[in-house]
Amino acid sequence: MIPTYSCKLLVPLILGCCQIAFAGSRPNIVLLFVDDLGWSDLGYRNPGVVETPHIDQLAREAMDFEQCTIATPTCSPSRGTLLTGKHPVRLGLVRHISGGPEEEFSYWKTDPAQVPSRNWMELEHITYAEALKEFGYYNQFIGKWHLGHEPYHPVEQGFDSQIGTTNRGHPGSYYPDYFPDSEVFEEEESAYLTDKLTDAAVGFIESYDKPQPFMLSFWYYSVHSPHIGRKDYVEHFKKKGFEGKYAEYLAMIKSVDDSVGRIRGALESKGIADETILIFLSDQGSYFENKPLRGGKMHDTLFEGGARVPFLFYWPGVTEPVKNTSIVQSTDLFPTLVEIAGGDPGEYPDVDGVSLLNVLRNNTQLERGRPIFGYRAYEDLYASVRNGDWKLLGYRSGKLELYKIDTDIGESSDVSSEFPGRTEEMKAMLVDWEREMGVMQYSGFNK
Repeated sequence: MIPTYSCKLLVPLILGCCQIAFAGSRPNIVLLFVDDLGWSDLGYRNPGVVETPHIDQLAREAMDFEQCTIATPTCSPSRGTLLTGKHPVRLGLVRHISGGPEEEFSYWKTDPAQVPSRNWMELEHITYAEALKEFGYYNQFIGKWHLGHEPYHPVEQGFDSQIGTTNRGHPGSYYPDYFPDSEVFEEEESAYLTDKLTDAAVGFIESYDKPQPFMLSFWYYSVHSPHIGRKDYVEHFKKKGFEGKYAEYLAMIKSVDDSVGRIRGALESKGIADETILIFLSDQGSYFENKPLRGGKMHDTLFEGGARVPFLFYWPGVTEPVKNTSIVQSTDLFPTLVEIAGGDPGEYPDVDGVSLLNVLRNNTQLERGRPIFGYRAYEDLYASVRNGDWKLLGYRSGKLELYKIDTDIGESSDVSSEFPGRTEEMKAMLVDWEREMGVMQYSGFNK
């Protein structure tokens, strides 16, 4: 079994005088978290195919982290890590939640190691909503959760309110009835789901009247399958020559882009755009081909095509409109949010990420001090180690592959035989990390 970790620690109390000191300087935060959107699936990276004018505009204004990866590029683990800053292995979430509320762990038939994976994120872990609440933030959650059933829903994890949240990892359809086994939005008769959720997000912004800053977490169900685009946009892409599921997918992306534009418009109309951080990223790579990267959601998922995601961070008056090539990971969001709110990330136990605050303020290169690790438990390929420009892939069968990402972004040339010393060095990093995480018994190198 993956070990159980210590009971939830109380977040340090923030004295009233400290909260007053931060009042007026703490920005609102809007986090737009898209499901299954590939790194290349944006207009400015795939012109003439993908249509995302609003996201492209945001990318021109934001700090664009070009080398952001998800620690476990899969629905539930990616969400747990985003919330807590802890690697999914530490959370016991090494696959998507696929079991029912009566089962604490699930297993996967094709996983050679038969690693148990939790069917909910335990309440002991401190989320960014709980951390920011201590600094006076109001936390609104909208959309997909996929971190457990009702006792583990957002309102039990530090969020003040939730809208559109179910126990499902994806809708049955993007047109009503969206969730046949849920009462969520059961009264809706015609609206496209992305539009419906965006209505809620815009409504929240327009009606917000509390004196404290807010964090709006909008976690889209799009662009996860079933690939059902808004009908008018599907016709638009079919007229351009695209067919089948891919035309539907492009239409789904266009709807997300509309949503980004509407949310930015609502912030402008409310007069709070200049005091609101806007963060945009995806939970894993695309279902479809994601050139020039190799892999995606359905295969070779720990290659860059599955693990690397769009990550835009726009902080008016603070971030520069630049492309930053720092190697960052989804573990980094929690400590960054805590530090922006005025807290000390070091006061939160077992956080695996590092704060990006200095990078955001000064457009510097992040010095991590240690590699980043990818991990999932579905098939033979289960682990990755990224150390600078070098990337190692580890298989349960004991196979190793080494790639030089700066000169081989498509990971087409395994150079492990050319650099045996570096390969062994990075293998040792992986083994040490597995031992630290308490999963050495599942290692491909525990011989």
